[in-house]
Amino acid sequence: MANRQDGSTGWQGAALVVIPTYNERDNIGPIVERLLTALPTAHVLIVDDGSPDGTGAVADELAAEDERVHVMHRVEKAGLGAAYVAGFDWALRREYDAIIEMDADGSHAPEDLPRLLGQLGAGADVVIGSRYVPGGRVVNWPWYREAVSRGANLYTRLALGVAVNDSTAGYRVYRGEVLEKLRLHDVASAGYCFQVDLTLRALDAGFRVVEAPITFIDREVGESKMSGSIAREALVRMTKWGLRRRGAQLRDLVRQIRR
Repeated sequence: MANRQDGSTGWQGAALVVIPTYNERDNIGPIVERLLTALPTAHVLIVDDGSPDGTGAVADELAAEDERVHVMHRVEKAGLGAAYVAGFDWALRREYDAIIEMDADGSHAPEDLPRLLGQLGAGADVVIGSRYVPGGRVVNWPWYREAVSRGANLYTRLALGVAVNDSTAGYRVYRGEVLEKLRLHDVASAGYCFQVDLTLRALDAGFRVVEAPITFIDREVGESKMSGSIAREALVRMTKWGLRRRGAQLRDLVRQIRR
C-alpha cells in the first residue's frame, strides 16, 4: 500500500499511477522519474504487454531500484483497455484511494498530477485532464491530427449527449470506489474508445466528472499506437451507443407526454 499524501494537493489518500506500455523502452524511465519527482508519495504500476523491445526488462530494473514502482507482465498485446482493466484490478485489490491513468510517452506531464489530484480533494469523483477546456492546449501535433481529435470529441458530445469536452482523453484520476462500481469486466472496448466507455459509465452511475486543463505534448520518441482499426472501433461503438441513448431518451419523452 502506498503512503498517504501530505495534503499539499488537497487530497488525503493513497495514489497509484497505472502506465500501460508497449515498446516504450526509451520513454518509461524518464516518465517514471518525472512522476515520482512531481508526486513522491505515489506508487507506479507499469503494465507491459510483452514488449519485444525490452520495455519489460527496463521496468523490472526500475522496480528493483525503487519500492514505489511495480510491474505487471502480460504475455500479449491485448489493447489499451485490457491493460488498464488489469491494472485497475491490481490497484483495487490493494485498496488504493486514487487510481490514475497516464501514458508512457511523455504526452501527459506528470507535473500536472498534483493539480488533478487536488480536484478529488475538492469533491470530484473522476478528473479528466482535458486538452479542450479553457487553459488546455496541444503542442507539436500537426493541424490535421488535432482536427481529427477535436472532431471526434465533438461527435461524441453530440451523439451521446454528454457535457464533456475531451471524453477521449487518457490522462485521468479516479476515486477507487468509482472503479469498483463500473463493472470493468463488462467493458469490451480495447482501444481509445475505452476512455469514452468509462466516461459514460461514470456519468450514468451519478459520479461527479470534472475536466481540468492540461498541456498535451506529442511524443518525441517512438511511434503512436493509434491506428485506423482503433479509430474505426471508436466510431462504430460511439454511433451504436449514441443511437441507443437517443432512443432511450425519445422513449422517455413519449412516456412523459402520454401521462
